[in-house]
Amino acid sequence: MGFFDFLRPKPIPKATFVTAYEGLFEKKIPAVRPISQLNFVVLDTETTGLNPKMDYIISFGGIKLSHFSIPVRNCKEMYLKVPIKNAEAIQVHELIRTKDPVALRDFAREFLEFIGPHILVGHHVGFDLAMLEKALRPFGLKKLQNAVLDTQYFAMRLEKGIQYDPSMGKPGEFTLDSLCERYGITLDDRHTAAGDAFLTAQLLMKLLKLAEKKGIKDFGSLFR
Repeated sequence: MGFFDFLRPKPIPKATFVTAYEGLFEKKIPAVRPISQLNFVVLDTETTGLNPKMDYIISFGGIKLSHFSIPVRNCKEMYLKVPIKNAEAIQVHELIRTKDPVALRDFAREFLEFIGPHILVGHHVGFDLAMLEKALRPFGLKKLQNAVLDTQYFAMRLEKGIQYDPSMGKPGEFTLDSLCERYGITLDDRHTAAGDAFLTAQLLMKLLKLAEKKGIKDFGSLFR
């Protein structure tokens, strides 16, 4: 052992469900696979705050979407056992402690089994992914390996072009509320993870139909 080796953090052993998840990515999605044959998992989290280092996930909502449909049986909602200290978060999300909160290890296992190797989708999804990766880190997962599609930037690309600079746009033009209103999606059950995931899934279907009209028809062109 070197002189400074004791200062290095010890690697966290991988849980069996993490190893199983990572094994799903041995084969990549072919670039020519049509969008109609892709599987998406639309997700959202509600948290105790906006700092991934300090805050926790309160609830998770996810919806599997394939063939431009949202089967109800493919929806998942989980509430976690977390130290809720932020009263403002509870007020915004209108959440109370549930009767059957999920332990973190059970959440991590069920979450990875749910998303599989599918494309992850969310609105301003970077924050959700940071919170989810933090929750999964104690079980040996360093980073989620799924392809990721952010509906906020996808909408910008489709409406304004791939070179669009968001700093030049109107404030609030591409929020989830604004886009739902623009695409004729009824706003309902906002500020719950499951409700926001459902709205985002509806928005995704509208955007994918628009993308198809613009010549974006397969995995490769979707992520170019």
